[in-house]
Amino acid sequence: MRRLHIATIFLSTVLLGSGCKKFLDVNKDPNNPMEVSEKLILPPVEVTVSTQVVGGFNGVNGAYWMQQLSQNQPSPGQETYRIFPVDVDNTWTFYIYPNILNNLRLMMDQARAAGHNEYMAIGKTLFAFNLAIATDIWGNVPYTDAMKLPAISRPKYDSQESIYQVLQSTLDSAIYYASQPKSAIAPGGDDYIYQGNMAKWKKLAYMLKARFYLRLTKAPGHTAAAQADLALAALANAFADNSDNAMVTYTGAAQAESPWFKNTEPGAGGVVMNKTFIDFLKSNNDPRLPIIATTDADGGYTGRTPGATTVPDPTVLSQVNSFYASADAPLYLATYTEAMFIKAEATFLKSGAAAATPVYQAAIKAHMDMLKVGAADAQTYINSRPALTAANAIQQIIYEKYVAGFLSIETFNDWRRTGYPQLSLPENPFVNYIPRRWPYPSNEILANPQPDQKVTTADRVWWDAK
Repeated sequence: MRRLHIATIFLSTVLLGSGCKKFLDVNKDPNNPMEVSEKLILPPVEVTVSTQVVGGFNGVNGAYWMQQLSQNQPSPGQETYRIFPVDVDNTWTFYIYPNILNNLRLMMDQARAAGHNEYMAIGKTLFAFNLAIATDIWGNVPYTDAMKLPAISRPKYDSQESIYQVLQSTLDSAIYYASQPKSAIAPGGDDYIYQGNMAKWKKLAYMLKARFYLRLTKAPGHTAAAQADLALAALANAFADNSDNAMVTYTGAAQAESPWFKNTEPGAGGVVMNKTFIDFLKSNNDPRLPIIATTDADGGYTGRTPGATTVPDPTVLSQVNSFYASADAPLYLATYTEAMFIKAEATFLKSGAAAATPVYQAAIKAHMDMLKVGAADAQTYINSRPALTAANAIQQIIYEKYVAGFLSIETFNDWRRTGYPQLSLPENPFVNYIPRRWPYPSNEILANPQPDQKVTTADRVWWDAK
């Protein structure tokens, strides 16, 4: 397993990190940009995906809104749903579009010309992964006209429905390239996720197909049964166990710490465990609690009431524990556990509660194994769970997926799609609803005004149908 040394790729990030403009600025002839090898483009892209998107504002905000984390500071704040266009500028303007999607396009252009199949497979998988994040949090986003400077400076927005078609076709293409013979120049240590292992990249592409198929169970023009069939077919070729987990590992050295270590350290704004999440784990006698959270000063587990006006001594509150927040903790992009919960839900939708039960139990066990919970404790917990029925299956599956998806933006996507977990408003909410999307960025509103930007955070994206 290759661990990430962020400092060693900082220069590459600077050169590639601002999209077309800065990339072209380093060339004498902007019409014929110099080639930067795929081996130099890929590492900073993967770092940005892990550190700035999955483990950045995107992940932190999702954990606040889904009441897994709390801010130990006076309201209002992110956890009380105060979010403005300027807050999301960096995610769009610096990370997803220029640092990731544009640089992946450059990498794939070179890989296609050189016949480097592996870089094509990785590029397309990561492209779909990040384009999905963009459309899930914003809805309609640029795709067809995007990344075509200077010819198109104000790209139109594509519908989310069309973007979801692009996601599936892009992943199909990734699978095709991952299945081709090995190229003369292939990724290895420059690939921080799978070290160039194409079999695992292929599994990830199938897993993402399943994730995106199940997302559309309530989307207009789609049925839950049909989406379940598609998800199950994709999962047949996806992750087989926890060794397939897609993750970036960190050394823990200075400037190479895990994002969640940086997000939760003392100077990060008082990030602590949320009472909603802690109380849910405690009420179920969940053996994962001491692995997920630290004890408070009294040796118990206490989460902060979201939105409370008081700011207690942080020692009386539980923090995120080392499994997720040590300096060298891995950052997970997709897991076998998630794949199993997708399979459990899809099996229920297709074949009913009895058929889904063993898959649901295996999903819980997969997360217990990932956290290294003892076999006896894991089985005791699984045995204590309510039996799945036609009435409760989706709720039970998604509640367990909520725990297993700690710190993942997928919990926010599942909440919008299913209504679970059932959450109450925090104290002193900035708005009287839980937001269902992000506002469009202020930079984008100024530079590329579009009708799509008139939505509010209360408006649903296309797939988030009632």
